[in-house]
Formats: sequence, C-alpha cells, structure tokens
Amino acid sequence: MRLPISLKIFSITLALLVLMVVVTWLSVLNFRQLNNQVRALSDWYLPLQQQVASVEILIRQQMVHMERVMAGMDAARPDPEFIANESTGFDMRGINADQIVDSSLRMLGEAEAQQVIQLDRVTLAVLGKQLPAIQTARQQFHRSFRLFQIEAEEGNPRSEKLVREALLREKDRVDVEIGKTIDLLNKLTQDTAAAAKAEEARATTLNWIVTAIATALGLIFAAFVTRSLVDPVKRLLGGTRAVEAGDLEVEIQVRTHDELATLATSFNHMVVGLREKERIRETFGQYVDPRIVRNLLENRIPAERGERQVMTVFFSDLESFTRMCEGLTPDAAVRFLNRYFAMMADVIRARQGIVDKYIGDSVMAFWGPPFTDPADHARLGCLAALEQMRKMEAFRAALPDLFGMKQGLPEVNVRMGVASGEVTVGNIGSETSRGYTVIGDTVNLASRLEQANKFYGTRILVSEGTRSLAGDSFVFREIDSLRVVGKLEPVKVFELIGLADEVSDTTRKAVQAYESGLARYRAQDWEAAEAAFHDCLVNAPGDKPSQVMLERIAAFRQAPPEAGWDGVWVAGSK
Repeated sequence: MRLPISLKIFSITLALLVLMVVVTWLSVLNFRQLNNQVRALSDWYLPLQQQVASVEILIRQQMVHMERVMAGMDAARPDPEFIANESTGFDMRGINADQIVDSSLRMLGEAEAQQVIQLDRVTLAVLGKQLPAIQTARQQFHRSFRLFQIEAEEGNPRSEKLVREALLREKDRVDVEIGKTIDLLNKLTQDTAAAAKAEEARATTLNWIVTAIATALGLIFAAFVTRSLVDPVKRLLGGTRAVEAGDLEVEIQVRTHDELATLATSFNHMVVGLREKERIRETFGQYVDPRIVRNLLENRIPAERGERQVMTVFFSDLESFTRMCEGLTPDAAVRFLNRYFAMMADVIRARQGIVDKYIGDSVMAFWGPPFTDPADHARLGCLAALEQMRKMEAFRAALPDLFGMKQGLPEVNVRMGVASGEVTVGNIGSETSRGYTVIGDTVNLASRLEQANKFYGTRILVSEGTRSLAGDSFVFREIDSLRVVGKLEPVKVFELIGLADEVSDTTRKAVQAYESGLARYRAQDWEAAEAAFHDCLVNAPGDKPSQVMLERIAAFRQAPPEAGWDGVWVAGSK
C-alpha cells in the first residue's frame, strides 16, 4: 500500500465511520417502516375503531331505550312521562351515532388525502362504504321504531305486530352491519399490529446482520491496513535482532512507500555502514589487534594523547634465526614465520594480551588496561610465556610436514623477556601512519631481558616488577643483578620456572641451591658459592645459569673484583 502512515490510519477511521453511517442509515429505514405501521395504528386505525365502538354503544343504548318504550307501552297502565323520556333518549342516541359516523367518514377522507403515512387504502375504501351502510341501517331502524310507536298508539294490533317484526329485522340488520365494520377494523388493526411486530423483528434482524457484516468488513479492512503497518515493523524488529546477534548480512525488503519504508531504507544503509565498519575491523585486525581497532572505532582510546599505565611488556625472539633462514627457501621461511607467529599470537590473545608488532622473527606484546584488569596483567603475561614454551614442542613436531622433509630440519628455540612497570601508551606515529603501542624503560627492559637469555642460557627472564605482581602461583629463580645497556640502575633478573603446582621437588631444591649460591657469590664467598652451584647442578644437570656463575667464580679467583663491588653484572652487549 503506497500511502503514508497518517493516511493509512485516517483511511481506517474513515472506513469505520462510513460503515457506521451505513448501519445507521439502514436502521433509520427499517425503523421508518416500523414507525409508519405504529402511526397508522395510533393516528387512524385505533381512532376509527374507537369511533365505531362508540357508534355500536350508542345503537345498543337505542335498543335499550326501544325495549323500555315497548315494555312501557305493554304495561297495564302506561306511564306517558317515562315513555316520553325513553323516546327522547332513543332519539338523542341516534343523533349522536349519526354524528360519530359522519366524523368517521371525515376521518377516512383525511386519511385518503394524506401522503405521509402509508395506509391500507383498500380496507379504508371498504370502510368508506361500510360506515354509510351502518348509518343507513340505523336510520331505517330509527324510522321503524317511530312507525311502531304510531301503530301502538293507534291501537291496531295487527299493524303493530307487523311493525314490531320489521323493527326487529332492522335491529338485526344494524347488528350485522356494525359487526361487519367491527370485524373489518379488528382485522385491520390486528394485521397492522402483526405487520409492525414483524417489521420490528425484521429491522432488528437486519440491523444485526448489517452490523455483523460491517464489523467483519471493518475488521478485514483494519487487519489489511494494520498488517501493512505491522509487517514492516516486524521486519525491522527481526533485522534489529539479527544485527544485535552479529548478522550484518541482513537486509530488510522495502515494499511500501511510507515512513516505515524510509526507516527500513535508513536501517539498510546503517547495516551497510556497520558491514563496512566490520570489514574494516576484520581487515585491520590482521595487522592490528581487533580490540585496538574496536576501541579506536568506538572512541574508547584517545587518538591524540598518551597515558601513563602500569603494564607488562613481552618480547620473544627465535634463537639463531638468521642462520636458520640461510638454509630455507623464501617460501619456506615465510610459511615457517607465519605458522610460528600464528601460534604465538593465538596464545597471547587467548591470555588477553595485545600483539604490538612483529620485528623480523621477534614478537612484541603487552598486557594492561583497558584490555586486562590492572591487577592481572603480570600473571597473564607469565601464563602466556609458559604456554608458548609448551606450544613450541608441538610446533617442532609439525616442522616435517611444514617443510616437507624429515632430515636436516633446523633447531628451533625461543627466548622470552617479560617486564612490568610504568609505560607510556597511546597512538604514536605520523599523521599518515600511527600505531597503538607502548614506550618507556619497561619496554627497553623487556627487550634486554629477552637478549640476556643468550649469556645465561635461559628461556624466560622476567623483571623484579613482574615477579612481584605475578603472585605466588608461579615459581621464579633469581638469576642475577644486571645492569643492562641503556640503564644505570641495576635490575634483578628472575627466571620463570613454571606454575607452582607443577614444579617438582627436585626443581625446587635446584632453585634453592642456586639462590643460596647467588647470595654467597655476592658476598664473594667463592667456595661456598661454588659448592651451592654444584649442588644445583646435581639436582638440575646441565643448568646453564649455574655453569655461567661457576665460570665467573673461576675468573674472579684469577682476577678478584674491585673494592666495593656490589655483585652487579654489567651486560656488555645487547
């Protein structure tokens, strides 16, 4: 229906009003017929019936007067005054009867002349003949009575008898004519009353039928128009729920030209925009963490300023990757790196971390607000490092399938550095190229810790800040106090051994022996330190940090440290 909503609603109202007018009009027609029957009864038929009844009464009274006169004349001693009074009454009743008949005839004339009310003109025409017949019969009866009086006064018995018989015949004739008229009027009123009752029943039935039809038509029309309004709303609601559920391929079919069609078109444009936005998010999610893209699009991350946050930064690097690449084709090297980075990134993102960038074979990532809980970033970073180290076993096992060979496979090992502390975080770069990243001493420290694994022979080194924030769910070993390149202040370096509930007692003894040896080493008690490190090697054969410390002790025995030595080792290279 190509109409605006306002016109659709107006059309429903107008249609219902039209149906109401039709019902009212039919009701008026039906009740007009009923009113015609009722008025015919009240205005004409019943008054005529009453007048004929009055004529009948007057004639009956005449007959009573006649009987009295005849009885008075038959008495032994007639009373002239009584007979005169009864005779006068007889005359007066006759005059009144004729006057009423004349009035009835005038009423019949008026009824035939009027056009407002539909009357039974055939019956009225019969009445127009019947009323004069009553009057004629009554007048003949009246004359016969007078003749009887004359004959009775003259005293002629034979004539009196003949007149009396004629009088009685005239009386019966009057009765017959009055009976005919009364029967005619009774039938007329009864038929009219029955017709009025039937008309009332018909009008009621017709009104109900018309009302039912009007209601049905109104409901059908209203349902049709309402459906044209509700269906687009349902489609909009379904589309909204689909978008809410993440389905951005939904499209609402526009079938009308009203305001809802405009709304549906706007909704489709909005979905197209969201689809483009999601496509952008997915595309950039391959280069930048999707959470950064989402927060940037939703303006949760400031675009023009940085923030100071306490976060955990992670660096990892493949051992001897440059030499490894010399034996690989470019395609094999790319496949290798893509598989390796995918594995590392999956673990980091699973632990709520943000992959910041890939630098050659290195991975940089960080944990912290607004992506992780401020109290949980160090723990998540350590969990990710341990899980990546475990994943390396499966990664090495998949290398034959990756390279398509079983012999001459490169040895793949990874080093990791984790540091926690204050960093500057924000969108850093030029007007044309920016990246959401972290900078500061903590970042540099994490990078140096990753590199420090080289000369300690370790795999995961963490800063003292990470050790403190990670909590007691991990086992750490203090490796050394180190002054890294770019920092004047020494930092304590810890090795992440594993989860506290997974580390064996033998490993714990090795950790305790090493840390005891480190304390003696800093006190320049070379013999005790050497013994402790040897004890560590007993519990952890081949422990590289213990071997490094034993080599240092041997060197210090040949060339003792300067006075005031604080036990800090200075890293000579990155």
